[in-house]
Amino acid sequence: MKNRITALFNIQYPIIQGGMIWASGWRLASAVSNAGGLGILGAGSMYPEVLREHIYKCQQATKMPFGVNIPMLYPDIDRLMEVIFEMGVKIVFTSAGNPKTWTPLLKKKGITVVHVVSSVKFALKAQEAGVDAIVAEGFEAGGHNGRDETTTLTLIPAVREQIKIPVIAAGGIATGRAMLATMILGADGVQVGSRFVASEEASSHLLFKQKVVEAKEGDTQLTLKELAPVRLLKNKFYHDVEQAYAQGASIEQLKALLGRARAKRGMFEGDMDEGELEIGQVAALIHNIKPAAQIIDDMMQEFYLAKKEVAEL
Repeated sequence: MKNRITALFNIQYPIIQGGMIWASGWRLASAVSNAGGLGILGAGSMYPEVLREHIYKCQQATKMPFGVNIPMLYPDIDRLMEVIFEMGVKIVFTSAGNPKTWTPLLKKKGITVVHVVSSVKFALKAQEAGVDAIVAEGFEAGGHNGRDETTTLTLIPAVREQIKIPVIAAGGIATGRAMLATMILGADGVQVGSRFVASEEASSHLLFKQKVVEAKEGDTQLTLKELAPVRLLKNKFYHDVEQAYAQGASIEQLKALLGRARAKRGMFEGDMDEGELEIGQVAALIHNIKPAAQIIDDMMQEFYLAKKEVAEL
């Protein structure tokens, strides 16, 4: 399959694996890249020396392109960038910050830059900053999300209308049919997160993967908007947050309740009660844990079948 995204990254399929904290280590990234997609290391949960190790192991495990996702709110982002430059990473996805901050230097180093946005406004800012492509992520997505609650169905055509560079759709995409739908709406490719959480290679805890597979419609909710909007599976911690809201908790009280390392505690260490369990609405459509290569193969088979069905309408 050839289009602007496969050409930009030199990959077989326009499927990008989300760079998710506590899930996107070298095993998952290399497996996705070896299967024809673009694997992404999630640097948001890594110290610089850990990122260096994952980049090295990914380089050993695949000869195909892969990238690194860096949330620009990361406190030691300068050190992470030094590792990326030292290790010769060719593709960087940035998020949660101003793309003008790092894009010029990344481009100067010959790195392909993609920025994640949740609105047309920020998509235009990213294009102006000189990025090579954007990820437009809808309200359905897991993890930290946009405040405007714009759904993928609305966001993609709105962004496509204003943006000239390639657009990657994200949020609620776990099937070939969803992939086709977003590409019909104007996307050049898709970024898939939640579906890859429930993969054999994801570094997230098995208990979290099983929780994702068990999730039903309505089992996730966007919350903590006063801090940083995040979509969570409903568990004890989530209900503690809801109770705090009901009691009129202040921002400082919410920060105290959240504490530190909640996401690690839940998604990586397997505390299904007190941990923060970040996942998208599409978890309700994920029914099994399987290899990343099988996920990509299934998506592409369904994509081509759905494309044929649409052509026959």
